[in-house]
Amino acid sequence: MLITGASAGLGEGFARLYAAHGWDLALTARRADRLDAVAAELRARHGAQVLTIPLDLAEPGAPDRLVDAVEAGGRHVDGLINNAGYSLTGGFLSLSPAQHAGMLAVMAAAPVALSRRVAPGMAARGFGRILNVASLAGFLPATGGDTLYGPLKSFLIKASQGLHLELKRTGVHVTVLCPGYTLTEFHDVNGSREAVSRAYPRWMWMDAEPVIRAGYEACEANRPVEIPGAFNRFMSIAARVTPTGWALKMADRHARRLARLPQTGGGGPNLPA
Repeated sequence: MLITGASAGLGEGFARLYAAHGWDLALTARRADRLDAVAAELRARHGAQVLTIPLDLAEPGAPDRLVDAVEAGGRHVDGLINNAGYSLTGGFLSLSPAQHAGMLAVMAAAPVALSRRVAPGMAARGFGRILNVASLAGFLPATGGDTLYGPLKSFLIKASQGLHLELKRTGVHVTVLCPGYTLTEFHDVNGSREAVSRAYPRWMWMDAEPVIRAGYEACEANRPVEIPGAFNRFMSIAARVTPTGWALKMADRHARRLARLPQTGGGGPNLPA
């Protein structure tokens, strides 16, 4: 199982779960020390073979280099979890073109390139698992201040659905996981922890473990889309039936409310991963 963004959060949780189910792992993220710590624990606890590949998926050619590293020892990829992702809440005009390009590379180009690289082999062998981690934000109106995050997650949802249909008779399962607010370090990284904690009550948040379990079970069952949590499923439906003008006004009002709270990072609401 090749897992991107595996040094923390949902990626680390997926590594633990798949190791417990007997999978050997290839883990990638930018932080080598965190990857090595996760790998050492999984080797000791589950006896899994764990390959760590520190890599920045925003770099040109990174997806191919990643798969080349996995295949160098005669291995092949039977499972792929496209989990790497982040949000930039500084505002579209405040961020550099390089920051925008990096976000597009990590959250759109890399999942496409990795899936295209490994899916043919999976289909030829008649077995494979591809789990793409999107977000409830992919169903909601985009927000000012974090302009690209929701649209990129929408892209990943649609691309995953198409790939699911294309591969459904090959033995390759393709699922997109769309969590809502989840207790990981995601909001610590983008500087919005205090703001979102004040804006959203605890009952709206899910612990990481049931989200990870839901993604695993949905992919094993080959369900195309998994939205964990009753509230999140309700919100995804409500977003689809609410008139666009109303939805945008609500998103704008809420983003402005968050912007008035301390430590928001200068942008609107965002959802992990």
